Amino acid sequence: MNNSSLAKKVVIITGGSSGIGKAAVNKFVNAGAKVAVWDVAPCAETENLKFFKVNTANPTDVASALTQTLNSFGSVHILINNAGITRDASFQKMTSEQWQQVLDVNLTGVFNCCKAVSPVMIQNNFGRIINTSSIVGLYGNYGQANYAASKAGVIAFTKTLSRELGKYNITVNAVAPGFIATDMIKTIPDKVIEAMKEKVPLKKLGTPEDVANLYAFLASDEAQFVSGTVISVDGGLTI
Repeated sequence: MNNSSLAKKVVIITGGSSGIGKAAVNKFVNAGAKVAVWDVAPCAETENLKFFKVNTANPTDVASALTQTLNSFGSVHILINNAGITRDASFQKMTSEQWQQVLDVNLTGVFNCCKAVSPVMIQNNFGRIINTSSIVGLYGNYGQANYAASKAGVIAFTKTLSRELGKYNITVNAVAPGFIATDMIKTIPDKVIEAMKEKVPLKKLGTPEDVANLYAFLASDEAQFVSGTVISVDGGLTI
């Protein structure tokens, strides 16, 4: 893919300090973009990479981070809502707090960021919004009623926003990762990981870079006519 259309673009990546988000940060910085990382955990800064501490579930945090981002880079062209949390438990054991925490970050956080950033994109008559869902949001998963509901909500939100913002030359898409080898995988027993691989037709886990590559494509000019879609990055798991 030709990354030239990403050069000098201003990108906000939530949850950009680790995992898939960190891979995305590296991808966009290497493509010449200016990146604002919105996260609760810090990351190293460079001339074209700034960190802002943000709890995306808090609209005040988001508004403040947007102001700081605009002061640093002047505009925003691309928003990647990558931040997410899990609080897994079977439905019978899941607490109201576990339910609400996940909905607050994974769904309301996406709303807050889009609500804040979209006026800038509307003024520019240009924007790329990429929301991170999950295959769990498409098919459900035992012990993740809260996570599945939040990620399914992201999909419905994405489709609706694509209809409302399309007239402003803003595309809105969702990405649904499958089994991805992030740091969280290190806490899972090897036999469980091998079982996960066996479920995937490609017989391997994905990498954070696999997801970051799709983010970059959807943010590029090559995807200018792609909007309202949900694209799985799962090695064929859900076919």
